[in-house]
Amino acid sequence: MSEAVVSTGSGYRVRLKNRRVVADRTMAFELERPAGFVYKPGQSADLTLLDPPETDAKGNVRSFSIASAPGEPSLLFATRMRDTAFKRTLAALPLGAEVKMEGPFGNLVLHNNPSRPAVLIAGGIGITPFRGMVMQAAEAQLPHRIWLFYSNHRPEDAAFLDELQALEQKNLRYRLIATMTALEGSNRPWQGETGRIGKAMLAKYLADAANAVYYVAGPPGMVAALRAVLNDAGVDDDDIRAEEFPGY
Repeated sequence: MSEAVVSTGSGYRVRLKNRRVVADRTMAFELERPAGFVYKPGQSADLTLLDPPETDAKGNVRSFSIASAPGEPSLLFATRMRDTAFKRTLAALPLGAEVKMEGPFGNLVLHNNPSRPAVLIAGGIGITPFRGMVMQAAEAQLPHRIWLFYSNHRPEDAAFLDELQALEQKNLRYRLIATMTALEGSNRPWQGETGRIGKAMLAKYLADAANAVYYVAGPPGMVAALRAVLNDAGVDDDDIRAEEFPGY
């Protein structure tokens, strides 16, 4: 924890520690974690740019899922780098610059009952709330069985793909099923699944996942389509937790 972190009463002023590219057009930002800041994997925080050089009609605040696990020393956020005033400013922030952070918010968190498997379904940058979940499950040796379905156009677009694959060796109760939907645009070899996540792909891997709780995060169209797929497969809405990631 850094002593430079300042509480503002309604939030914290935290410094940017690092940034890195984690996929094509996708960057991760590592921020100082305030002392005593407690959150659950899957929750989010609001980040406010302080005195930015440019702004737009949507203002200087955005909500981001916290992609880090609570056992990690810093807070990690990741986003697609669209051409907006907010993201241009965020990408250009010098290391050590401050932003305001408020949170945590949200309840897209892993259920408590370990007898019920967790099925996580992510599209694109919707992986961010689930990265922290699966990292925490491995670090804390949680007894939950977890399947993570992760859809992208190409391997180049899949943030955190390598570490999510490697995590299978650390947690034998965790399984990653990554799938690509537009391999014709890729320059990387791919031996995994292809095509959209649908009823057939879910059935192929989830024969042993009775009474699961389902979590879906991604673009609004994907979230709606997968909710319909799950309902058609007999999954009750009470067992589906979803979060939409619209572009901005």
